[in-house]
Amino acid sequence: MLIFVFLILRHKIPTNPKPILMQNIQKYITENKQRFLDELIELLKIPSVSADSAFSQDVLDTAYAVKTALDNAGCDTVEICETDGYPIVYGEKLIDPKLPTILVYGHYDVQPPDPMDLWNSNPFKPVIEVTEQHPEGAIFARGACDDKGQMYMHVKALEFMVKTDQLPCNVKFMIEGEEEVGSSNLSLFVAKNREKLANDIILISDTGMIANDVPSITTGLRGLSYVEVEVTGPNRDLHSGLYGGAVANPINILAKMIASLHDGNNHITIPGFYEKVEELSKAERAEMAKAPFNLEGYKKALNIASVYGENGYTTNERNSIRPTLDVNGIWGGYTGEGAKTVIPSKAYAKISMRLVPHQDWKEITQLFKTHFESIAPDGVTVKVTPHHGGQGYVTPIDTFAFQAASKAYETTFGKKPVPQRSGGSIPIVSLFEKELGSKTILMGFGLDSDAIHSPNEHFGVWNYLKGIETIPYFYKFFTEMKGI
Repeated sequence: MLIFVFLILRHKIPTNPKPILMQNIQKYITENKQRFLDELIELLKIPSVSADSAFSQDVLDTAYAVKTALDNAGCDTVEICETDGYPIVYGEKLIDPKLPTILVYGHYDVQPPDPMDLWNSNPFKPVIEVTEQHPEGAIFARGACDDKGQMYMHVKALEFMVKTDQLPCNVKFMIEGEEEVGSSNLSLFVAKNREKLANDIILISDTGMIANDVPSITTGLRGLSYVEVEVTGPNRDLHSGLYGGAVANPINILAKMIASLHDGNNHITIPGFYEKVEELSKAERAEMAKAPFNLEGYKKALNIASVYGENGYTTNERNSIRPTLDVNGIWGGYTGEGAKTVIPSKAYAKISMRLVPHQDWKEITQLFKTHFESIAPDGVTVKVTPHHGGQGYVTPIDTFAFQAASKAYETTFGKKPVPQRSGGSIPIVSLFEKELGSKTILMGFGLDSDAIHSPNEHFGVWNYLKGIETIPYFYKFFTEMKGI
């Protein structure tokens, strides 16, 4: 009984925390608005595409640009930490070892901009345009929302707190350059630097919110398994007239194999795939359904006539609490201009599986590999190459860290944020909890319509500045609620 009482007291939110002043945020942002935008635009001009080695120097240049920004914002120490891949930028401002420490994570690498012809402007020559969702303008550029714009909010929030002498606690930054390619070197860095990275809470802005007038906090992330498949038939490309109908066509076979991965109810057919999937109760699903959602507006924004997905679940449930399997790319044979009548020797596809908590990505990858190889017909061989993955994550909403984030949003937006599970994946969140023993708060300010990973990615000017305004309040309330 005593232990039980102790645990309750230990996690109880202080009822009379020491108040911390936080003044003149809006005035500081207004006075520095153009500079904040100009600095972000300069960062967005650098094509830090980690997936393509042709941009390797640009990725490195971006790391040094982030280092300079952290130096200028007021960090006492900033380091470029080498890895076997792209470096991690580490910075810190430690004002008192007795105070709480917030570790900010973000990434400076971006997705490839392809297909280039679908952009309305050059993805690495940022422009500000007015949109329906962003009447105050949005910055159009690759990485604007994911994650340079959202990462840079934290740099500018630190600048405000340092320049106005209002930083209430310690802060550390860990900004990596390989998030878009699986963060393969981050786990080793974290394991080797547990003491350097020690913290009370991890703060990430690599998610979104429901709408500018409906703030939300992401409380769950899906895991990820990403694989590439190769189907090989004849030992060379063949004339489709001389060999058509007599030899297995790898593209035809691959298309059939992929189609078989879902049944008529859009249920994934891989044996064992759903074994560890958590089924939420009716009460939990009812709470989720309270989040504002306009189905017609959703379809209009995507220019689709109807939604599509697993039977028995709503759109918001399909993209958050249910696992998925999607083809992200498929190719083979001749794809140039005009005609070339060949049966290709090989066909390829890239496939991602978004996973829910309790599904282990390595286990799912093996289940996929075993199943996909087993359904290959005679006449072809199949190779499955795992690329990367990560675990799902659910953050509790009964902690004072979540309450601090909620109060921060309420202070700047004028209303309480809605807890919301996201369909996206940030695999390193579960890694942080395992290696550092730290929970994560996900304070995102982008919108679903911001087209991350797509042509014409953008980030609202209002959202960017609102993030800079809101983040310092999290520092304030978190420190107060820790009882400092």
